[in-house]
This record gives sequence, C-alpha cells and structure tokens, in this order.
Amino acid sequence: MTASSSHALQRTELKATGYLATIFALRMFGLFMILPIFAVYGQALEGASPLLIGTAIGAYGLMQALLQIPFGMLSDRFGRRPLLLIGLLLFIAGGAVAAMSDHIYGVIAGRALQGAGAIASVIMALIGDVVTEKHRTRAMALIGMSVGGSFVLALILGPLLAGWLGLSGLFWMTSVLGGFALLVAFVVPAPKALQGEALPVSERFRRVLGSKTLLRFDVGIFSLHLIMTASFVVVPALLSDRLGLTLQSHSLLYLAVLVAGFVAMVPLIIRAERRGAVPMKRLAVVLLALSQLVLALAGAQLWHFVLALLVFFTAFNLLEALLPSLVGRAAPAGTRGTAMGVYSTSQFLGVFVGGQMGGALYQWVGAEAVFYSCGVLALIWLLVLVGMKELPRLDNRVLSLAPGNDWAALAERLSSVPGVVETVVVEEQALALLKVDSSLLDEQQLQGVAGTGQS
Repeated sequence: MTASSSHALQRTELKATGYLATIFALRMFGLFMILPIFAVYGQALEGASPLLIGTAIGAYGLMQALLQIPFGMLSDRFGRRPLLLIGLLLFIAGGAVAAMSDHIYGVIAGRALQGAGAIASVIMALIGDVVTEKHRTRAMALIGMSVGGSFVLALILGPLLAGWLGLSGLFWMTSVLGGFALLVAFVVPAPKALQGEALPVSERFRRVLGSKTLLRFDVGIFSLHLIMTASFVVVPALLSDRLGLTLQSHSLLYLAVLVAGFVAMVPLIIRAERRGAVPMKRLAVVLLALSQLVLALAGAQLWHFVLALLVFFTAFNLLEALLPSLVGRAAPAGTRGTAMGVYSTSQFLGVFVGGQMGGALYQWVGAEAVFYSCGVLALIWLLVLVGMKELPRLDNRVLSLAPGNDWAALAERLSSVPGVVETVVVEEQALALLKVDSSLLDEQQLQGVAGTGQS
C-alpha cells in the first residue's frame, strides 16, 4: 500500500468514525439530559415514588439489555444500516410517548420504547467493520469520548433546559435529536462485506460466552453502568435537599468536575495506549470505588461532593473509552457483532438494575446504602480483574476461498502462515475468518494458500 492510499484509508476511517460518534452522541445526549433532573422533576408525575422514578430511569436499560443481541445478530445478517435506522425510529417514537405522558407509568412506557432501539452493538460492530485494528483503539476511544462528551453537555445543559422546557419538553427534544441522528445514519458508509460474521448463531454464542476474557469485560460494563445509574438516582436529589442547590447550580457543579475529569483522563488514555490498557483499567475501578466511599461520607459538605464527582467522572470516562476497544480485540474470529451484542446487553442490564437498586435502597434504607453498595460492587469487579493479562493487538480478516477444497487441510495451512493467530473456515460460504498480527503477517504466503484475493 502506498503512503497516499494509507493516508486516504485513514481519512475514510476517521470520517466513518465521526459519523458513528455523532449518532451515538446525539442519542446519548438526549438520554443523559433526563438523568440529572428526573429525580427532582419526576416527583411531580402522577403515581411517582423513588422506586418508580428509578424504574423510569432504568426501563430504557432493560429493553436495551433484551434487544442488543438480537439487533447485533440481525445486523450480521441484514447489514448494519437498516438496523441503525429501525433503532433510531423506535427511539424517536419513545421520546414522543414519554413527552405526552403525565403519569409515571406513561413515562416508563416511553423510556422502554426508546430502549427498544438497541443500536449500540450495531454501531460498535460497524466500527470494527470499517476501521482497521491499527486505528481501532483510537476509533473506539473516540466513540467512548463522544459518550463522555454527551454526558458532560447533558449534565450541564439538562438542568438549564428543564427550567425552560419542562420535563415534557426535554422528552420532545430527545426525539428531535433522534431525528438528527437518523439523518446522519443515511450517510454512514457500509462495509463492502460483513467482516467475519458468517458463523452459525449457536457457534458464535458458544465462542463468545466461552471466553473468560469477554465475560470479564461484560461484568465490568454491567458494574460501571449499574453504579452510574444508581448514583444519579440519588445525587441530584441530595444536591437539592441537603445542600439547597438549585438545578441551575447543579449545572455549574457538573461543568467544573466534568472538565477537570476530562483533563485528568487524557494522560491516562495516552499511558494506556503506550503501556497497556489493563493496568489503567484497574486504576479506574479503584477510583470508582473511592468515589462511592466519599459520596457515602459526604453528608452536607459541598467539597465532598465535588471531590467524589471529580474522581467518579475521571474513572467513568476512562473506562468508557477503554472497554469497547478491548472487547473488539478479544472477540474470537467471526464473532464481533455477537460479542458486541452481549457486551451491550450487559451494559444496559446494568442501567436497569442500577435504576431499580438505587430507587429501592434510597426509598427503603437511605442514600448512603446506595453508595456503599456501589462501592462494594466496584471492589468485586476489581477482584474479577485479578490475573488478567494485556491483550495482543490483532486484526480481523476475511478471505474468499475456492470451492471444493479439503477444508480441514486448508485451515491447517492457513494457521501455519506467519502472523495468523486464529483460523475459522466456514465451508458453506467458502470463507476463512482470521485473526492476524499484521506486523508479522506474510501477506504473499497467505494469499497463496487461500488461492484467491481478500474479500
């Protein structure tokens, strides 16, 4: 490949990543806007209670958890863009249902319908399709940072917009943002061929669920979003009730700690790229546990809340940037869409459980019980990471094969090519699904063994 074509490839990858990050950010901004104000504004809804407020916050996550795997698998079969469009249409419809409801159960139904548009696994699988392994860590980090950026803006602007638009107006705004994301989805580039998702469904699940490394990541993203959601069922109410802060003051507080958290995260991301992501992941989990301890002990001290939220957002944004890339790197050949589906299911199941747990503990025990429980969960997550090693940087390849081969012998020859780490031959489609170390790969020998060009 020439230098000019390499630069062009990088520009193409950056453009695709930018489109997908925009879709993610618009959608998540709409969802996150509700988070810092719903514990306060939701009390005015007919039939509201802390538990049902937590249910409304978490209902989105329950539907996402149920549908991430089906959406990921359907995107493997029918293509990424059609599933993106369907998911965004459901998201828009759910926002409208919630906006027109003045009862807590109507809002729960709207949030559930929004969650039925389960496109996170589709977006992350599409990143894997159109971005090479060499640039995928940064692409996933950009997606993670777009989520973090939308989180920042939503926590800052949500309370301000709520004072102007009200709760109903915020839900209408989520639908408008979903409409903008829908327009962007039409220009997202589609891969020429799906990258290695040709295995039978049962085989993909067997390989994904049998990976201890992937299960560690699934436990991690479940824990992260459980802690985040449970915390924000409680934190906005405490800032108002204990400290007497207006929602507009919440915005200033979030602005300060989020900007400081991003500044603190940048050197950690750089260190993760240079020296390995696993140590930085462990550090982030430790910070997460510490933030919950400080929140539990905060009482009515503003500086305690500031310190705790600064540490929390540093850890949260770092983990959001690191985890998706690690999942894509660890997924066995031919299973990326399914692996991302399981991962995203775990993420949004954490949102649902966090909303339920946070609401229930806050209503029946107290705010401190929420934070102590989340801190214990973070420590359990840390134990899960014991013994985890750094993952190699491997690329996924798909080769078209000549029909009528001795498939077992061909798979053995492909595996013997320098740089080929994993080989799966799909006989029905005459495809070889490979994971390769591009720095060691003998491209000429690989093409010679396959007997045809790369698909």
